[in-house]
Amino acid sequence: MTLSKLLILSSILIAPVCAKASQGILNLSETITDTAIVYPESFETDVHRMMQNWYLQNYIVLDSRADSESDVDATDEVMIQRLAQIPTTIEMPFNQIVRSHIDMYTQRRRSLVENMLGMSLYYMPIFEEALEREGLPLELRYLPVIESALNPDAVSRAGAAGLWQFMLPTARGFGLEINTLVDERRDPVTSTQAAAKYLRQLHDIYGDWSLAIAAYNCGPGNVNKALRRAGIDMDNPNAAAIQKDFWSIYYNLPAETRGYVPAFIAANYVMNYYNCHNISPALARRPILTDTVHINKRVHFNQIANVLNIPIEEIRALNPQYRKDIIPGDVRSYALRLPSKLVYAYIMSEDSILSNNQSRYVRRTVVEPTDHTALVTGTRLVVKTHKVARGETMQKIASRYRVTVADIKKWNRLKSTKLKRGQNIKIHTYEPANELSVAEKTTATAAISDSQVNDNSAATTVSTAQSVETASTVSAGKQASEPKKSEPKTVSPKQEQKKTATTPKKANNNSGGTTIHTVKRGESYWKIAKKYPGVSADDIRKANPTAGDKIQIGQKLKIPRK
Repeated sequence: MTLSKLLILSSILIAPVCAKASQGILNLSETITDTAIVYPESFETDVHRMMQNWYLQNYIVLDSRADSESDVDATDEVMIQRLAQIPTTIEMPFNQIVRSHIDMYTQRRRSLVENMLGMSLYYMPIFEEALEREGLPLELRYLPVIESALNPDAVSRAGAAGLWQFMLPTARGFGLEINTLVDERRDPVTSTQAAAKYLRQLHDIYGDWSLAIAAYNCGPGNVNKALRRAGIDMDNPNAAAIQKDFWSIYYNLPAETRGYVPAFIAANYVMNYYNCHNISPALARRPILTDTVHINKRVHFNQIANVLNIPIEEIRALNPQYRKDIIPGDVRSYALRLPSKLVYAYIMSEDSILSNNQSRYVRRTVVEPTDHTALVTGTRLVVKTHKVARGETMQKIASRYRVTVADIKKWNRLKSTKLKRGQNIKIHTYEPANELSVAEKTTATAAISDSQVNDNSAATTVSTAQSVETASTVSAGKQASEPKKSEPKTVSPKQEQKKTATTPKKANNNSGGTTIHTVKRGESYWKIAKKYPGVSADDIRKANPTAGDKIQIGQKLKIPRK
């Protein structure tokens, strides 16, 4: 027998074996079963609470006639054919586990699907735009269906939040801001952009979408462990011949993740074929067209709602990332999403919005009267420009002006303490205000009767508010630094030693044994009490029952003498 005949004969004998093995691998995703399926947490979404969403109530119409209609049962063959007709590059096999998730959507959670169909009219264009930008398959737009049921305020038991259910470390790794006021995991646009980048990175790692989707749910670490337990080495050069997908490591994955890819396939099915199962379609009652405006001032949703005559619930629905109804625009620029017709109205009415109930929503900052601020009577805030000399460090400059390094970084929006020679930096400092302009005198005098002081005002306004007594004294024809000779001073030994500029004044003989104190900027009951030995904050409150809890600059308080 010649060598060629032997090769032909061996190929004939080996071919059926290879074909059988190949067939077994291909059928794994179709024949796999599980009797202990754990459904994704999104299946537990409270539908009744979800229906209270302002967007669903005002922009979407759901056909309630389908609620009384039962599901139209479909055979496995029909479902297989329907899945095959979905234009997708991600494989969507059909098996007992996938069928179980489809039945969950089309039978037990029909009302959940109806609500998600309504929300999808608003969110799907946002998802598709981000996926297109990253060059990803558009069927990934249904991942938030199983992650959050399209609820931007969803929070999992593990602490994941938002439409895409980002965990806090992962979110911050993609630059999302999370603090007391802002959680960009709940921002539909920003979180979707981060999710698209994350999915692209995961696909670059595994080269398979089912593994990338599983890693999105449980993390790459758990997927790598499952691959090792299944005997699959990703670094093996011969690993290309080995089946590397979700189904090959199914039983090595965490129980919660095993249902994740089947749920993704079921979500694609139900969002495309809901009408085949008598699930009511979602129709737009009226179109919602939105646009954004960048906010550079601190503003509360109530201020916007009052001036623009827009329900605050609508602002919340369009801007779920702001956790306390506050846009901290005084920190950095933030985006506010509004109906398109109101964006121009906001720009034109911004001054009215910011002044609306300003005393209630303005951010108040209490500044400690330390040496470097020199917050005493007769000072004003000035902004200087310092040119960095050779060998100067930020610490040296901070010591020179008696400020902190953190202050310099904040005033100049610097992330590092490194400075370059010749660089100009801004320094906020206080200087004596011996001479005031006519406008400043007028502003300062008016500030005495003003019950609320805006801490975010311009530098001139701040300086004049701090110099109220100086201005009033100048208007009387005397220097601010001169004490009134007709009013004797009561000075404690400790105050005499420190030579404090704010010396309390002795009351008239009919004052009942009290001392009159004029409130300075930044002072509280507690701070005032520290200046008078033996006097507590409660003593001052009792002596001034009409003063209230919040005291104002220029207010006169009676200080009982001990």
